[in-house]
Amino acid sequence: MKFGETFKEYLHGEKEHSSLFDLNKCSHVDYKRLKKLLKICRHHCREFNNGDFQVEEEEEDRQINTSICRYQSCQWCDRMFFSEIMKEASDIVGCFSSRVRHLVQLHCTTGMQRFLLHLFQCFKNDQQALVMEGRMLIEYVIMNAVALRKILKKYDKVHNSASGMNFKSKLQAEHLEISQSPWLIELMAFCMNFSESNHLICYELCIPFSCDLNVLDPEPVLRLVLPNYANLEYSLTCAVCLHTVFHPYALSCGHLFCKSCACSAGSVLIFEGVNSASPKMKCPVCREDGVFSNAVRMAELDLLLKRRFEKEWKERQVEEGAEVAKQNKEYWESHTRFITGI
Repeated sequence: MKFGETFKEYLHGEKEHSSLFDLNKCSHVDYKRLKKLLKICRHHCREFNNGDFQVEEEEEDRQINTSICRYQSCQWCDRMFFSEIMKEASDIVGCFSSRVRHLVQLHCTTGMQRFLLHLFQCFKNDQQALVMEGRMLIEYVIMNAVALRKILKKYDKVHNSASGMNFKSKLQAEHLEISQSPWLIELMAFCMNFSESNHLICYELCIPFSCDLNVLDPEPVLRLVLPNYANLEYSLTCAVCLHTVFHPYALSCGHLFCKSCACSAGSVLIFEGVNSASPKMKCPVCREDGVFSNAVRMAELDLLLKRRFEKEWKERQVEEGAEVAKQNKEYWESHTRFITGI
């Protein structure tokens, strides 16, 4: 089955589940319309280039990575094509992050806050429903990421250019590449937290996928495997201390750090929090500035690592507690000296 048919089947199935999870309100890549737009543009380019683009559609993936002629792309197509993809990618990332944030709140909050969240949901958020919604959100990411990749490849094929690949790099630079979102890591951890296994397989959706946490290697890796489409890997090693991330935070650039390491990189104390760092502070890895204010606390990932690395997690908890107590003491002693003038 071609991907266009698979994507159409996915959209149809999503409408059937809309009464349960309301995913039809989320944005999607308009794959069918964008593909039709490229077909129209293909005819214009063929006429202009005297029929140089006689490549069969089924050979698309093999032809894209061959040598590329630097022929100028179609300005008419670019105006409509890239601006629309940018808007759709932005809407998808926004919708996805808000839905995953809501799931994490339902699962990780405790006490009165948890009771009120479930009360507002009319007590419908039982465990099975939460797991199913999480898996459907992973499918949502998979289908839209693959659709985006294929439509950009098709653009490069039609125009015999590298503009599509360059535009994908632009999406990554602006943090609109959904497969690089820290919320996808949170969602994978969320689904695995409902199982004692380090390997999760789902065959119930349009594209089967598997999630697994590699705990045997010195550097743990969270992996999302999409047969015949992609193999995504996310390192869980902090780039500062070179240990498995502890109380992990993701900066808005997407890089993961321990809370204490992120606070150190942002020149703030641990009890002040990662988000209190100055906007001028830069990511220790990519050197992008302004990435601390919107840092994401990875609650589900922290819970997953706590359960899978229980002994190491307790040791790190004692170490960080001692460091927080030390910083608190030094902070109040310095303020006391300043106030008393001693």
